[in-house]
Amino acid sequence: MLTRLRTDIISSIFEPETRLKFADMTKRYDVGIGTLREALSQLSSEGFVTVEAGKGFKVSPVSAEELLEITDHFITFEKRAVREAITHGDEDWEANIVAVHHRLSLIEALPWERRMERHSEWVERHRDFHEAIVAACPGRWLFRLRSIMFDQLDRYRFVTKRAPKGLGGRKFEEHREIMAAALARDADLAADLIEQHIRDTSERAIKLL
Repeated sequence: MLTRLRTDIISSIFEPETRLKFADMTKRYDVGIGTLREALSQLSSEGFVTVEAGKGFKVSPVSAEELLEITDHFITFEKRAVREAITHGDEDWEANIVAVHHRLSLIEALPWERRMERHSEWVERHRDFHEAIVAACPGRWLFRLRSIMFDQLDRYRFVTKRAPKGLGGRKFEEHREIMAAALARDADLAADLIEQHIRDTSERAIKLL
C-alpha cells in the first residue's frame, strides 16, 4: 500500500498540494485508518507529504528552489555511486546493464505518440536502467540515499512529460552514452555524463513549473 501511494504521488495522480482525505484514501487502497496513517507518516518523513495540525495530510508542494536542491543532492550521490559501481562491478553487472538498456531503448526508439501510450512502462524501465548502472555500488546507505533522491526527481520528471515531444531522442542518446561509458570502465566520463543528463532534465522542468 505504501508503494502504491508513493507511486501515485510521484506520477501526479495526486497533484502537489492535494489534500489527502482519510475517507477517500481508505477506500482507494482498501486499508484501515491505522495503516493509512502509518504510510502517510512514512511519506512525510520522505518529503512527499506534509501534515498540518488540525488539517491533516496533503501532497507536498513543488518549487524550482526545491528541485535545484534535490538535483544537487542526487548528482552528488549518483556520481559517487557510479564510481564505486565501476570499481566493483563484474561481468554480471555489465550484462544486466546491457539487458536493461535494451528494454528501455525499445520504448525510447518509438514515435512520440507510441511512447506516451507506454509511459508507465518507460518510467519503470528508466528507473531500472539508472539502478542497474549503480547496482554494483557496495555502499548500501549511499545506494539508499540516491534512491530517495531519485524518487523525488521522478516526481518532478512528470512535469517534463507534458512538454510537446518531451525530451525525445536526446535522452535516448544520453542513456546509450552513459551505458557505454560504464561498460568502458571510464568513471570520469560516466560521472560527467550523468551530471549533464540530470541537470538538463531538471533545467527543462524548472522552465515548466
